[in-house]
Amino acid sequence: MMARHLIIVERPEAWAALLPDHQLAAPRDYLAGAERYGASALRVINLCRRFSYLSRGYYCSLLAEARGQRVLPAARTVLELNRDILPVLDTGMLTSRLQRQFAGSDTKIIKLRILFGVTDEPGLEDLARRLFEAFPCPVLEAELRRDDGWALHSLRAGDPDRLDAEGRQRLAERLRGYLARPHRSPKRPSTTRYDLAILHDPDEALPPSDSRALARFHEEGRKLGLGVELITRRDLGRIAEFDALFIRTTTRIGHFSFRASKRAESEGLVVIDDPDSILRCTNKLFLAELLRRHRIPAPRTTLVAPEDLLRAADELGYPMVLKVPDGSFSLGVYRADDAAAIARLRDGVFEDAELVLCQEYLYTPFDWRIGTLAGQPLWACRYYMSKHDWRIVNHDGPRVEEGGWDTVAIDQVPTPVLDAAMDASRAVGDGLYGVDVKEIDGRVAVIEVNDNPNIEAGVEDEVLGRELYRVILTEFVRRIEARGRRRR
Repeated sequence: MMARHLIIVERPEAWAALLPDHQLAAPRDYLAGAERYGASALRVINLCRRFSYLSRGYYCSLLAEARGQRVLPAARTVLELNRDILPVLDTGMLTSRLQRQFAGSDTKIIKLRILFGVTDEPGLEDLARRLFEAFPCPVLEAELRRDDGWALHSLRAGDPDRLDAEGRQRLAERLRGYLARPHRSPKRPSTTRYDLAILHDPDEALPPSDSRALARFHEEGRKLGLGVELITRRDLGRIAEFDALFIRTTTRIGHFSFRASKRAESEGLVVIDDPDSILRCTNKLFLAELLRRHRIPAPRTTLVAPEDLLRAADELGYPMVLKVPDGSFSLGVYRADDAAAIARLRDGVFEDAELVLCQEYLYTPFDWRIGTLAGQPLWACRYYMSKHDWRIVNHDGPRVEEGGWDTVAIDQVPTPVLDAAMDASRAVGDGLYGVDVKEIDGRVAVIEVNDNPNIEAGVEDEVLGRELYRVILTEFVRRIEARGRRRR
């Protein structure tokens, strides 16, 4: 029986004792051994010493991809590391963490070794994982430097053969752990035409899709010949294995969901939510300007700095709504009933933002939520305000409280509400969106467009049932096939 994994090392004899249960090959043998090492089912781990452009390490990864094999690192990753492309990091978070860790120390340079996404440097485990997600490579060497704050100075592929005995032992252990994960070599069903990854966060308090909805995506996908696999942030290095990515965790800039979306797009996958949709929808400043430019009805809105809050109140009147640009699920949304409330809220609202949105207050007992896909309406819900509060989700008490809901057929939605929702959706893009609209005294106003709308079993699917899941998955298939035709 042929081995499922192949480890490429410069000197197989030096690694044989550390990896006794794995097939090893020297780069020269692998490059020349199409008959022996050419099976597309083989998963290749490339531990060559050098990955410079046109080196043997680069050619091993390139040839593995040409043979249809899954390889780590991919040739694209090799090229990116050679071009000194550095991932965008939250430098504020990095600085504060390292300043605490090295308080009282004159340390200005930290050299970090990352083996399959794991480092032994205390406090930097999350950074190591994020660097591996951005540049999936077995051995990464990172250098952090402190000037005004800490920043990533360099990142390159490391040389496994330069590790000492203890380092090689650790590399072998982490390699075994990496390959032993049950999802690493999924068996592709014979009826599967394409593979869809659904990115979710099992620990998220308010996920956009519950476990029953995720199960229904899986079941309906199988009927369509679509292999659906749930993945988490730990699987971002595997994204290139799939044909499409469906993000079912709350998105925001700087979050692993955004990194996953960008990586999927760069790998040529069909992706919902695409990076542009995330950028446009997660920032309320951008969205307010987009609605204004397209003349889509919305609450009267003004963008203010701290010193302009009272002026905004004079313009909009009380009560007035204050919104942090990147809040979600009613987080970062406040109501000021008078000048005293503005004074009380000012510091908290501007803690992480230099500008905030001020909007006129429009109270309705419920908001319409129109779900759209590819510019067409798909479902409609009424989300009611939580008890004793003016928001759908109330975060102010000892526990999160949500209002009720009901789901109605699209033809029961008032025409002005539906028209406004569709205009807003199409202004953003052709993805999957949830448009929130208020209707009051004959007036409609688009509150926001969500790039990552809720789809929960028994709620948004109450009218369409399993057809809702089939329509969404069928759109993925359509886009995959359209993309394939464009490539030929």
